[in-house]
Amino acid sequence: MTLVSGTHGAHGATYRDRGGRQVVDHYGKPERVGGAVRKVVGAIEMGYGVLAVAGDDRVEFVDNAVSNRVPAEDGQGVYALLLDPQGGIETDMYVYNAGERLLVFLPPERADAVADDWSEKVFIQDVEIADVSEEFGVFGVHGPKSTEKIASVLGGPGAPEEPLSFVRGSMVDAGVTVIATDSPLGEEGYEVICAAEDAEDVFDTLLTRGLNAAPFGYRTWDALTAEAGTPLFEYELEGTVPNVLGLRNALDFEKGCYVGQEVVSRVENQGRPSRRLVGLTLDGLADAVAEVDGDADPEGYDALLPTPGAAVFAGDEAVGEVTRAAVGPASGDPIALALVGFDADLDGATVRVDGDEAAASRVDLPFVDGSARSARLPAYPSDE
Repeated sequence: MTLVSGTHGAHGATYRDRGGRQVVDHYGKPERVGGAVRKVVGAIEMGYGVLAVAGDDRVEFVDNAVSNRVPAEDGQGVYALLLDPQGGIETDMYVYNAGERLLVFLPPERADAVADDWSEKVFIQDVEIADVSEEFGVFGVHGPKSTEKIASVLGGPGAPEEPLSFVRGSMVDAGVTVIATDSPLGEEGYEVICAAEDAEDVFDTLLTRGLNAAPFGYRTWDALTAEAGTPLFEYELEGTVPNVLGLRNALDFEKGCYVGQEVVSRVENQGRPSRRLVGLTLDGLADAVAEVDGDADPEGYDALLPTPGAAVFAGDEAVGEVTRAAVGPASGDPIALALVGFDADLDGATVRVDGDEAAASRVDLPFVDGSARSARLPAYPSDE
């Protein structure tokens, strides 16, 4: 359930379910708002699940479970994965060292399962795990003016600079933590964390005080992250081996064993995975998309775009599938992310849409160059 329904309602929010949690889908004009984020700054209530890991052995315990090195210093964070024995991604997460505890931000539908699994694996270690999702409000602030926005409302220290580092300060009368993101939208960005009881005031502050920020929802989030070439758990990551997605920022190849490491290392040593994540412009759908006013009819594109799992063809051969399609807020053109055979020749490619074939062209990711580059932008050793 959203913590700031009053503010969302004042801006005309339409909601949707995300992993069992109610989040904003859009505020009525997702295309215009997406353009505002690209040009200035926007703010979104994030729908994370949050776990707290305490105890003297907390860093070692989590470090042994995940694919990346958990920082030992207060004020630092890392992007990491939990894998199954076959190397498939069970969840992605951000792990932050908050002094006497670690805070783990992950997809809301994975919070209970991870908390239960980790609790079962605690034996003689001094580790305590709790689901604290209801204790925090978390808001994203993204766009080329996001640093200016944060500076206009943050009391105390300046905005953090290193990705996934954070500072503590205040907004209005509320204590907040401000994290420098790893730029999932391809723009400068921050996340602001506060106590749940302060969430309404903090979100209102982010929208209306200092430099104004446009509120946006997950429909715009999905489109902006697609433009940035950022794979997301609910579309691209779940069940996929991380090498396939080029998620090198989530992997530490020097650290000790974790579940799935053998598969990840074997694929790395082979030099390339069997598939890769690519960007497609959906040329064959451009005319149909141009006839829709995405602001007046936010759901109007849904029937025109390929759905996740739609086949990608090279000639008569199916070479992959679409993971996500959107109309790019920057260009207004239909685009898609797709998992295809690593060496697939996509000249003359088509994508199946409602039983028909629509022409598509492969393009280098990201689709747009923003004020920053996503740390999740796919990178493959064989391309270097």
